[in-house]
Amino acid sequence: MSSSEAGRMRNRGGLLAAAALAAVLAIGAGCTARPLYGEVSPTAGSAMATAQLASVEIKPAHNRVGQELRNHLIFLFGGGAGQPANPAYSMDLNVTAYASNATSVSTPQVKLEPTAGFVAVQGTYRLTDTATGKLVSSGTRSVQAAYDIPAQNFAAQRAVRDAENRGARELAELLRLVVAQELAKATSRGVPDIVTSPEDLDRRRAMEETGVFRPRG
Repeated sequence: MSSSEAGRMRNRGGLLAAAALAAVLAIGAGCTARPLYGEVSPTAGSAMATAQLASVEIKPAHNRVGQELRNHLIFLFGGGAGQPANPAYSMDLNVTAYASNATSVSTPQVKLEPTAGFVAVQGTYRLTDTATGKLVSSGTRSVQAAYDIPAQNFAAQRAVRDAENRGARELAELLRLVVAQELAKATSRGVPDIVTSPEDLDRRRAMEETGVFRPRG
């Protein structure tokens, strides 16, 4: 065999080896790994949170701003479906709101009236299990809503009312997140973070469907 033929064979062998290596890498890149008993649905947790919030009954409010907050919470918790027919949880609300004017400066010659203010809306909630009466969560949250103060008295009163409504809406959004987190913690106690067996997987799925954790027998 001549040296030129030997060189061509070595080049051909190198090309074949490179092609084989590329094929192996391509096959390996297409493979993925995941836990044997892992969940495949990324929306299971969000679906569970939605179901838990939809099972919360919100008790009647005691004032106008409280009613605004309650209406927003009913819509957010139930997704527009209203109050649950058979609630698993009950939520009591105590809502207060007060308006405060910006600082004004007065002199003997000129009295400067404030042209801006803010409304603080505070809500205290108690979430209980309707079956046992056990307290699940409680707390207080507050928000502020700024507003302009018009010169006309009626317009100024309306500006305060609009700010109260905005504050109630923002507080409802905040309480929705808080209650969802508290319900998730309350119903996940004792549930293993890592599923290591088919039995653990069955228990986790049952808990997500019913909201009740079934411990190992």
